[in-house]
Amino acid sequence: MTPVQIAALLRPFIELDAKLLEQISIYIDLLLKWNSRVNLTAVRRAEDIVQRHFGESFFVAARMLSPQAGESIIDLGSGAGFPGIPLAMFAPRATVTLIESNGKKAAFLHEVVRALQLRNVTVFRQRAEDYSGSTQLVTMRAVEKFAEAKRQAAKLVQPGGRLALMIGAGQVKEATAEADGFKWEEAVQIPGGHSRVLLVGTKRVRVE
Repeated sequence: MTPVQIAALLRPFIELDAKLLEQISIYIDLLLKWNSRVNLTAVRRAEDIVQRHFGESFFVAARMLSPQAGESIIDLGSGAGFPGIPLAMFAPRATVTLIESNGKKAAFLHEVVRALQLRNVTVFRQRAEDYSGSTQLVTMRAVEKFAEAKRQAAKLVQPGGRLALMIGAGQVKEATAEADGFKWEEAVQIPGGHSRVLLVGTKRVRVE
């Protein structure tokens, strides 16, 4: 798929420069090649991949970050790299850790990072429970066992940091039901007509 075609498909979500469009083209080729052997995504058409994966991820990137942002970011259950890798592409000064325990998916992420020459991305091939430390921004999208994964994600957010969930509109109530120490913003509809939203919470700072 050419950068011109990609730009047209992304227009409802974001406008990107030529370098990013070329990187997306390379990424798509790798994703389609690997997806024939490893189940990275159920979305098979290149056009749908652009909008469902790249469009949604870059939409979130533009709402959460500036291109000059230097934040530390964790993408939990990164899978095929969304939204973590697009966040790293959008904000090259940010440091992004992709947590993915599945070996084959982690191998794919390493290949994408190498092909796109992303020096600000690290792949952590273990479970979230094994990661030590906290970060300024944690993202999570389309993970299994949502409630459990959200609790793990919340632990990785430092006080004053943010948790960004890309979820179905029907999951918002579940996501905000627990008294988990977060102040939740109003959910934002993600373009594309798939009833997905961006839900952002800021972790409260405890006052001793």
